[in-house]
Amino acid sequence: MSRLLNDDEVKTFHRDGYVIVPGLFSSKEINKLYQTATADTVIRENALDLNDQTGKKTKLTLWFTPGDDLYSLLIRSNRMVNSVAKLLDSDAAVCHFHTKLMQKEPRVGGAWEWHQDYGYWYKNQFLFPDQLVSVMVALTEANKQNGCLQVIKGSHKLGRVNHGFAGEQVGADMEMVNHALKKMELVYVELQPGDALFFHSNILHRSEANLSEKPRWSLISCYNSLSNPAYNDDSAGWKKPVEIVADDLLLKSGSTGASVAGDFLKKEKDPAWKETKWEKEVKTS
Repeated sequence: MSRLLNDDEVKTFHRDGYVIVPGLFSSKEINKLYQTATADTVIRENALDLNDQTGKKTKLTLWFTPGDDLYSLLIRSNRMVNSVAKLLDSDAAVCHFHTKLMQKEPRVGGAWEWHQDYGYWYKNQFLFPDQLVSVMVALTEANKQNGCLQVIKGSHKLGRVNHGFAGEQVGADMEMVNHALKKMELVYVELQPGDALFFHSNILHRSEANLSEKPRWSLISCYNSLSNPAYNDDSAGWKKPVEIVADDLLLKSGSTGASVAGDFLKKEKDPAWKETKWEKEVKTS
């Protein structure tokens, strides 16, 4: 039987802004994905390096349209899409906005500053943050030593916080972040390979640089409801329902790595990195 979020997990998500699901993917599935990803030249050639505020680089490869490659069989799997459907504030079909492969390498992987995903996506002009959900699937162990994700529990209830630029990233207003930290719990999201973190588009989160000897890799897929238009975004996936595939296809399929024809993110095309008048007034450090 497919492993979907249960009622208690759905309640936890709405209360805390996130929920951790241990072992959503098996060790065999994760080993297959990780081995594919680390040898994938297309992924490597389309990776972006973003400087944090100390100059350390965080590496990611982001694409918009899922196809038939191995990553897409995870993105389109029943357990991912129909679990997300339980969390979105809509009865409309689930669409895929984008997926990114996070590659935080030993000793050099940079930090992610405090931010909300909707702090980015507000510039794409999505209307409804409650109709955007992300799912992080750990491909390697994530812990404090290698820069695991940190979240402020319940911070999705703050609504959207102003964001400005923090190095080459987009960062939340630190005055509001510091207020939130006085009232809300800081949680280190430590994961084993195959664990999944479902999180709201407005939860405040960050991660430290990876100063350990071990990599931290993960896939983060962002989903949107068909009823939630983006008025400043040229990608197409967010307005097309996901074609769901069976969960067992990930292991059965002979699919390999990313396609050369994939529509990968180019920094100059992303609305989040385009400056408007108000970013310079936001204190991100």
